[in-house]
Amino acid sequence: MTGRIQAIITATFPARVPVHLCYSRRAQATMDNRPIGTNYTDKGPKPEKGRFLKFDHIEWWVGNAKMVASHYCARLGFEPMAYKGLETGERQVASHAVKQGETIFVFKSAYEPNGEITKIMGDHLTLHGDGVKDVSFAVEDLEAIVERAKKKGVKIVKDIWEEEDKDGKVRFARVQTYGDTTHTFVDRSNYKGIFLPGFGAPKIKDCLSPTLPEVGVLFIDHIVGNQPDLSMEDAAKWYEQNLMFHRFWSVDDKQITTEYSSLRSIVVANWEENIKMPLNEPADGKKKSQIQEYIDYYGSAGVQHIALRSNDIIKSIENLRARGTEFLDIPNSYYEQLRTRLQHSKVKVKEDISTLQKLKILIDYDDDGYLLQIFTKPLQDRPTVFIEIIQRNNHQGFGAGNFKALFECIELEQQERGNL
Repeated sequence: MTGRIQAIITATFPARVPVHLCYSRRAQATMDNRPIGTNYTDKGPKPEKGRFLKFDHIEWWVGNAKMVASHYCARLGFEPMAYKGLETGERQVASHAVKQGETIFVFKSAYEPNGEITKIMGDHLTLHGDGVKDVSFAVEDLEAIVERAKKKGVKIVKDIWEEEDKDGKVRFARVQTYGDTTHTFVDRSNYKGIFLPGFGAPKIKDCLSPTLPEVGVLFIDHIVGNQPDLSMEDAAKWYEQNLMFHRFWSVDDKQITTEYSSLRSIVVANWEENIKMPLNEPADGKKKSQIQEYIDYYGSAGVQHIALRSNDIIKSIENLRARGTEFLDIPNSYYEQLRTRLQHSKVKVKEDISTLQKLKILIDYDDDGYLLQIFTKPLQDRPTVFIEIIQRNNHQGFGAGNFKALFECIELEQQERGNL
């Protein structure tokens, strides 16, 4: 298998592809025959009211919330943060919140065998397996955001509501986005509690994590949603029209292709560009792409991966590997070609390439800077959701120069699963 991977990756990288200039796009080209993406400089009109501040938290629906939360603490370096369940007066759903840096994951599972919420969550789990149900945004001026969404015809899953406890009040609203995924808008400006009203101290007593090395994840860099073929444009327009996000970056199937598969991707962002939501779709190829494999096993559009930012990715990955986290394997030939290409680049990578090679960390770069990234294997039995760790050094791209090598490695994993 190793020999075959090396043979694939040592194939010639595709020649630089011209990029259309449309509206105020500008091509982000490089001089070393790597795939390129398109940056967008036109952010559109700044919203007069209503502001998206950052990712607030990610809600996962899973079969056993306590066990999954414990796994993310042990393997990925999260720490127990808060809990809502039977002991706090909640009778229907157990919620375990875990945190690392500013990143908060909330894992939920139902209690009652025959409850209404149990049926809703059960149907979701049967179709999708464990996965992300809701991506929440912290916001200012909740009313303006919801009013604008209503005027645009957005499906309001739950109109503005309030929850409170002794620590204050939080206001929410929830809308439908792609697939069964939702976005909850969270105004926590009048709340001082541990997480959200109704949550108490964490129930998980994690005595293992304090003995393990810290990972050092800071915050969510971006969240990727996979779309069925020919639905990515509609998904991007949904964010543009309804949330007043704008196109930040894109790449097409002429730029990102392997012998077997290809993809198209559009990244949308809020005005301040601290919330980025890449949207991917498969393109026609000889065999099934990893995007289509996700759609087949998740059952619809959904969150494919969450990228977590680190300022010291070497330390983060060393410590994640020490915790037993599994990552995609990258052959040594990738780094041999990388060393050759970097000799002709203006950018100087500060990290030791041999160390990056040992840890299987990928590098993408342009004339201004570079990023380092690595991807876990799927975090559940279904080949669906995974985690990316990313470090940026004056580079705001999404690893287009690595897509071909990454896809070819994933294709080999797909072949082992019988899904290529």
